[in-house]
Amino acid sequence: MPGRYQDIYAQSIDDRETFWADAANALSWDKKWDKVIDLDAKPVPRWFAGGMVNTCYNALDRHIEAGRGGQNALIYDSPVTDTVAHYTYNELRDEVAKLAGAMRARGVGKGDLVIIYMPMIPQAAMAMLACARIGAIHSVVFGGFAAHELATRINDAKPKLILSASCGIEGSRVIAYKPLLDRAIDQATHKPETVFVWQRPQATAEMVPGRDFDWADECAAASPADCVSVAATDPLYVLYTSGTTGQPKGVVRDNGGHMVALHWSMKNIYGVSAGDVFWAASDVGWVVGHSYIVYAPLLAGCTTVMYEGKPVGTPDAGAFWRVISQHGVKALFTAPTAFRAIKRDDPNAELMKNYDLSCFEALYLAGERSDPDTLQWAERHLQVPVIDHWWQTETGWSICANPRGIELMPIKYGSPTVAVCGWDVRVVDEGCHEVPRGKIGALVAKLPLPPGTLPTLWQNDERFVSSYLAEYPGYYATGDAGFIDEDGYIYVMSRTDDIINVAGHRLSTGAMEEVLSGHQDVAECAVIGVHDDLKGQVPLGFLVLKAGVNRPDEEVVAEVIAMVRDQIGPVAAFKQATVVDRLPKTRSGKILRRTMRSIADGESYKTPATIDDPAILPEITTALRDIGYAREAAES
Repeated sequence: MPGRYQDIYAQSIDDRETFWADAANALSWDKKWDKVIDLDAKPVPRWFAGGMVNTCYNALDRHIEAGRGGQNALIYDSPVTDTVAHYTYNELRDEVAKLAGAMRARGVGKGDLVIIYMPMIPQAAMAMLACARIGAIHSVVFGGFAAHELATRINDAKPKLILSASCGIEGSRVIAYKPLLDRAIDQATHKPETVFVWQRPQATAEMVPGRDFDWADECAAASPADCVSVAATDPLYVLYTSGTTGQPKGVVRDNGGHMVALHWSMKNIYGVSAGDVFWAASDVGWVVGHSYIVYAPLLAGCTTVMYEGKPVGTPDAGAFWRVISQHGVKALFTAPTAFRAIKRDDPNAELMKNYDLSCFEALYLAGERSDPDTLQWAERHLQVPVIDHWWQTETGWSICANPRGIELMPIKYGSPTVAVCGWDVRVVDEGCHEVPRGKIGALVAKLPLPPGTLPTLWQNDERFVSSYLAEYPGYYATGDAGFIDEDGYIYVMSRTDDIINVAGHRLSTGAMEEVLSGHQDVAECAVIGVHDDLKGQVPLGFLVLKAGVNRPDEEVVAEVIAMVRDQIGPVAAFKQATVVDRLPKTRSGKILRRTMRSIADGESYKTPATIDDPAILPEITTALRDIGYAREAAES
């Protein structure tokens, strides 16, 4: 696979110190590093050891000093409140410095932890940057999270201060945040000293005297704070991800490596530069929001779009096209589920015709495996590269992508293309032996990991090692299964626990979903493995049909069963599927396959804290019972 990418990638693996030192030199350091990578650090090597830096300075002040202060830094677009607001780099820096000063006046300083429990409003981004400015560590908890789940994060993070808002808005619903926050603090054993509340006009929060303070009033009275220098290896933030034990895992992100990796990624992966408008249609509660709404675009001097709305329903399936056209978006990053929703409501993309998308150059999809049908639908209608890329909360940025800024590689449907520079991706079996090209195994990354990835879990090195390093010594375990083809393209087929064993044959549910999604009437789908006394497991499909399909469900089911038999073979034993109105998902768009499997097998289950709509689980249970499953399933 000769080409520019291959040469640059080879250097990133063979001479990683020179490669990442060059990338780091594009940013401002208070003190240069002693070592590009400290290979003796535990539990994993650390990047830019000895370096001193400030992430907020590099995201805001650096651009102002370079003469870009009048450029838009952030565009807030909120169809749910009918609001569009613009903040230049000067304005955003001033707001951030004031908030940082207000927190400092309430005793928050370097190394203190601050929880941010906010909706998708500019103040959420300001909160993150203000923490970074004074060397505090932030931990964003998705706005509207249940009180119990917020309490577990308060207990683990032990915040000195919490930044929140009076409410969030989900579609047409106003969700009061303050009562949830109050209940969480009541339940938590750790009590934060101070709470700042941003009062929104849609709901007014009641304040607890002596603990709660009006955000706007505190900022108005504060002196702006300057940037505080921190070690490159100091934590920038902690982001909690659900653990298999039910105890959340606090993924730690450092300042130096994170800053370097994200800055490098904007030009080389996303093909955008200073002055370009970049939009990540995610939420600040997720890693995508951290990396590509707040930090990476601002580090690169771009204009970032912060969108408080949905892909459909606010007001219709043309919402994304309106935002791209109105704000001159060059590249969009979103989840495949968003495009499945758009495709379902507007199968022929009629609403796209109402907007001028000539500014738009590329669509990036991640968060769930991108089925070829959705990807091709987007390609056909947008007429730009549609790029699937693969990464995780833990990694903070791409493991695999099509490196458009270096060289646009030929797209292979079903593959997020190739390993990103710095990532040495391998496929191994259960004994940690590499498997031949084309054979499915566990996808792992050879250590050391590149900058920007997690160095540990919050105050829990032992769990970090057992979760990610112990299973395959010398490698980071991604938890995903897949294969690498003869051209070096990587295919992520499913989570390792979604590889099902049918009568001794290891089969990927992702491969079956790929077939199902290719049916002309199917908007989205999921396949899970359910218990079978004879074969061990058999696959079961769930189908959501496109709007306007007027055929009996049984016809579509029969056709998809035939398609799987034809394209994968009888060995798949795919004989059953059911049509449902919708699939249970997290708020970031991930389908809750493990919960569905528990329901189908009649096992007790816990409703995940991240579920978008808990009311859907009884619907799934009813659908499964109708076809002979979920006889004893109950929420534990």
